[in-house]
Amino acid sequence: MTFVNSIFTWFMKKRMHQIELFIKYPHDVQDEVFRNLIASARNTEWGKLHQYDSIFNQEQFKQRVPVQNYDTLKPYIERMMKGEQNVLWGSEIRWFAKSSGTTHDRSKFIPVSDESLEECHFKGGKDMLSIYCNNRPDSMIFTGKSLAMGGSHQVNQLNDETFYGDLSAVLIKNLPFWAEFYRTPDMSITLMDNYEQKIEKMALATANVNVTNISGVPTWTVVLAKRLLEVTGKDNLLEIWPNLELYIHGAVKFTPYREQFSKLIPSDSMYYLETYNASEGFFGIQDLSNSDEMLLMLDYGIFYEFLPMEHFGSENPKTLGLQEVELEKNYALIISTNGGLWRYMIGDTVKFTCLSPYRIQITGRTRHFINAFGEELIIDNAEKALTKACSETGAIIRDYTACPIYFNGNDRGGHEWIIEFEHRPSDIEHFTDILDNTLRLINSDYDAKRFKDLALRRPLVHVAENGTFYNWLKQKGKLGGQHKVPRLANERKYVEQILGMLEKENQ
Repeated sequence: MTFVNSIFTWFMKKRMHQIELFIKYPHDVQDEVFRNLIASARNTEWGKLHQYDSIFNQEQFKQRVPVQNYDTLKPYIERMMKGEQNVLWGSEIRWFAKSSGTTHDRSKFIPVSDESLEECHFKGGKDMLSIYCNNRPDSMIFTGKSLAMGGSHQVNQLNDETFYGDLSAVLIKNLPFWAEFYRTPDMSITLMDNYEQKIEKMALATANVNVTNISGVPTWTVVLAKRLLEVTGKDNLLEIWPNLELYIHGAVKFTPYREQFSKLIPSDSMYYLETYNASEGFFGIQDLSNSDEMLLMLDYGIFYEFLPMEHFGSENPKTLGLQEVELEKNYALIISTNGGLWRYMIGDTVKFTCLSPYRIQITGRTRHFINAFGEELIIDNAEKALTKACSETGAIIRDYTACPIYFNGNDRGGHEWIIEFEHRPSDIEHFTDILDNTLRLINSDYDAKRFKDLALRRPLVHVAENGTFYNWLKQKGKLGGQHKVPRLANERKYVEQILGMLEKENQ
């Protein structure tokens, strides 16, 4: 296995030369991606509708194609799901990745072409390991197995040649045969629908396997880890998997989970690598160790545009190209892809932390923020404030959500938080003060509204019992890797549902 590990790590490092190329020539690479996308879709129904045959530059593209969302592309996607081809993309579309829904739909179905599989998703997976092996030349990662916290199976057949399922199911179903050798547990367990049964079977199936790396959403990884410790009677994961060296995470901010992982994996040499991938594409990889920013991957068949958040919601908003972005500003991410998404607003917000090379941080969602009183509180603000409060009080957070308290008569507005702790602070009032004061320091709009409690009063924080968010997701039928607790919302629906559940439990 050591020889095989050497071969694999050598192959992965070769890719670093191509990554260095797009780092050196980012605008040229993105322009080439743009031209290839237009050429590939020129004879599609969408391409003909928007006259792709006479689009020669990015400005013409922006003028002819309005910014899209799932609802505007849905009629085309539904036809593709019925078997129609050459609608949004030139090559055959046989797979659709089922993702969490929009305002009007419970689920989205994102077309997955062969190009997006090979040149985006699989390439991103290879690059993730290439960057890791380049940063950790002594890695022995390929001497053992990779444990992946996949989504649910549920691969459904739409017709003779068209299928849909969670992205993880789509990817695993299309992996080359040899990749299965390096995975654990087997596919029948990894893609189980029932997450409670899956956690149990995963714990039993992997307890005696040589696992060297784990990938998955932090929340569910912690649940699996705790069950493993119960099953084996061990104190930490390194006693079960002594060769564990890498944890790959994404989807949610890792900061609130870092303390839990340091206890589950008590090693200074454990490597944590963040990725930014979704059903729509693979966008970013953390290329520097001990960093909280990701390299924007520019040669995956995705053309990027960035909408300044101050223009979000305006009619015909002006988007910026990569060469126009500025540091530390929030942008809504807009993509055109080799899966047939055109000027598609994915719903995430990012900011650039470096322009050479282009590195980003995910700051939140276009819908997941609180701006009920002009305070413009985004997830990035919330995570930093919670991290500060935990650091100063010794608390460890498992999950949280927050929403506004709207004006009621003479009562002032505010923010209401529900927080489930792994380790509770001894004084929740002190924790709340640190949370509030840190938000005031890092968000001038929030601070202005909090001045003398004129518009916003001090936050109201509820401490939830262990398992509250898990039970809430279970009640909603949303146990699984792709389902996440909504962190911030302008509406009170989520908070009131959870508070109602807590009240019933206390009766």
